Amino acid sequence: MTKLSVNINKIATIRNARGGETPNVIQVAVDCERFGCEGITVHPRPDERHITTKDVYELSKIVKTEFNIEGFPDSRYVGIINDLKPAQATLVPDPPNVLTSNAGWDTKTNQSLLTDLVQQFRQMGVRSSIFIDTNLENIEYAAKTGVDRIELYTGPYAENFALDPEKVIEGYIRAANFATELGLGINAGHDLSLENLKFFKTNIPQLAEVSIGHALISDALYFGLENTIQRYKLLLI
Repeated sequence: MTKLSVNINKIATIRNARGGETPNVIQVAVDCERFGCEGITVHPRPDERHITTKDVYELSKIVKTEFNIEGFPDSRYVGIINDLKPAQATLVPDPPNVLTSNAGWDTKTNQSLLTDLVQQFRQMGVRSSIFIDTNLENIEYAAKTGVDRIELYTGPYAENFALDPEKVIEGYIRAANFATELGLGINAGHDLSLENLKFFKTNIPQLAEVSIGHALISDALYFGLENTIQRYKLLLI
């Protein structure tokens, strides 16, 4: 069964709109775990527009499942990983001014940087993952860094799913099979939803983990958080 990691950035976005502690990010993380998710994901950006550095340190004290910290690998991010040593560090290539992650790494151009980071994280005892598209060359060079996993960027999949699901999944199947041949674990994330998740999982059975935030939190407005998490988990069996 593929693990579900809930990205709680949007909870912090709502809280930050008014200040204070409502909704409470820490309590939501506790509840997500209680409702059955297997991980908590956060992406602390330098401008702290959603999850703050303080949140990350507080969450590290209470998360009992896998804590996955995403981020652009500047000195701030690497310092957080070194301090907290989460289960997983997911490296994303987006600079601070980007609204949301919208592209994978050029792993050939950045091979030296990524290799150094992966080695640092391994020495810390932290599993590493590289956010990446379905380009096979990028996957090949990701494997050369020694990374444990890749996270397939599923934005294009979600965007085109309703038009032609069979066609849009083809590149992801090739990418996942190639990555598996190279010994890489497969994660996925970005715009996966109740509408498109089952099809993705069915076609990529080796999928280890999905990280879902925006769609899941939006669905929870209608279905409730516990019910929503259970709905997503059923799609991953």
